[in-house]
Amino acid sequence: MAKLLFHGAAQTVTGSMHILETGGGPVALDCGLFQGARRIARERNETFPLPPADLRAVVLSHAHIDHSGNIPGLAHRGFRGPVIATSATCDLAKVMLADSGHIQEEDARFWNKKHPEAPIEPYYTATDVQSVASQFAGVAYGRPTPIVAGCTATFLEAGHILGSAVVLVEIAGPPPVRLLYTGDLGRFGAAILRDPTCPLPQADYLITECTYANRLHDDAGRMKERLVSIIKETSAAGGKTIIPAFSVGRTQTLAYYLQQAVAEKLLDALPIFVDSPLSAAVTEVFRKHTECYDAEAQAFWHEKGDIFGRGLVTYVTDVEDSKRLNDRRDPCVIIASSGMCENGRILHHLAHNVGDQRNTVVLAGYQAENTLGRRIAEGRRDLVIFGETYTRRCRVEMLEGFSAHADANDFRRLLVPLARGLRAAFVVHGEAPQAEAMKVLLAGAGCPSVHIPAPGEAFTL
Repeated sequence: MAKLLFHGAAQTVTGSMHILETGGGPVALDCGLFQGARRIARERNETFPLPPADLRAVVLSHAHIDHSGNIPGLAHRGFRGPVIATSATCDLAKVMLADSGHIQEEDARFWNKKHPEAPIEPYYTATDVQSVASQFAGVAYGRPTPIVAGCTATFLEAGHILGSAVVLVEIAGPPPVRLLYTGDLGRFGAAILRDPTCPLPQADYLITECTYANRLHDDAGRMKERLVSIIKETSAAGGKTIIPAFSVGRTQTLAYYLQQAVAEKLLDALPIFVDSPLSAAVTEVFRKHTECYDAEAQAFWHEKGDIFGRGLVTYVTDVEDSKRLNDRRDPCVIIASSGMCENGRILHHLAHNVGDQRNTVVLAGYQAENTLGRRIAEGRRDLVIFGETYTRRCRVEMLEGFSAHADANDFRRLLVPLARGLRAAFVVHGEAPQAEAMKVLLAGAGCPSVHIPAPGEAFTL
């Protein structure tokens, strides 16, 4: 008899980790890094629901750090089993975890310099990341893969980021159990990636995210048109277009749209820079995994040999080259991380450019509370960057249709057909309003039992 234990991303949206106990041993569905206030984050990231050495395998839905980011920490504390994911997720996770390991070390170094009386250790190091890389096992979409004795996993397209998957876990009986885990679901009609698998296979139990279960996104198809219009208007004024963007997914979509726009003669070629070593590395993974592209991206790739602007977009990795971008006076586009303007090279570009009324800052996604990106979105005139106050005179534009997460309509299309055939559903990866919206959706569609589990709750399947 199988059991589900909820640990991370239960009644919150970060640190995903759920434990499936089977006759063949315990398996983790994801192992994400909890991101939040330092004290709470440290406590949660260093605490696991069972001794890591007892865990037989990790089934990884996708490479985002809130789903994959604590795998090196798990291995550092004794986990020696395989990390099973799609091949694209394995390659992407290795790049992202290497960056995360560097961040953990730098964060600990900075803290210890400021607080020598209370030193901390990084959750894990670059060495831990290198060590756990050998435990990753890439599998193809659609092929049942043995996980532990009597248990298989089949990875289905989730359409969220490159390599992302909905995972069907089948546990031999008696009685046999089919569990569907959504990871993070993507959108229909998004750029580059294939749509989520639809219809999804019927299952006995469902674990579903609910990040935007009570929200409708702007049409992703109009984003290219608006982006091109903003760049043309800014260039005509002699200004720069500055775009904070996440390194995974958002940056590649922007580069793809700009490449398309120039090819379609909607936009005259102009200097375009992606200023982020991580974005450059991630883009190389995207180039490697063309099997994940949708039909439109596949056709464009076959025509052009690349969909991310090779020959048009300059990917900047060197620090000195990054600094030289601030000396440019001609119209150009600069895409840099991070997406919410909290760290990374985007801060330098904002400091040098927000004071010029010819320039435009394009916020291509949601800006969380208490971030610099939110303050820019709110139209604040005085912005504190690196401890100094800058007066914003530049134009600010919001493009909110770039989200890679399913919205209420996507959830309805994907999950309502499953509801009546389920024994129970478990709603995770969302704040209370979103979780309640998903509960109403599934219950209204005929699911007989919908739970919003708290951390530490366990259910027998």
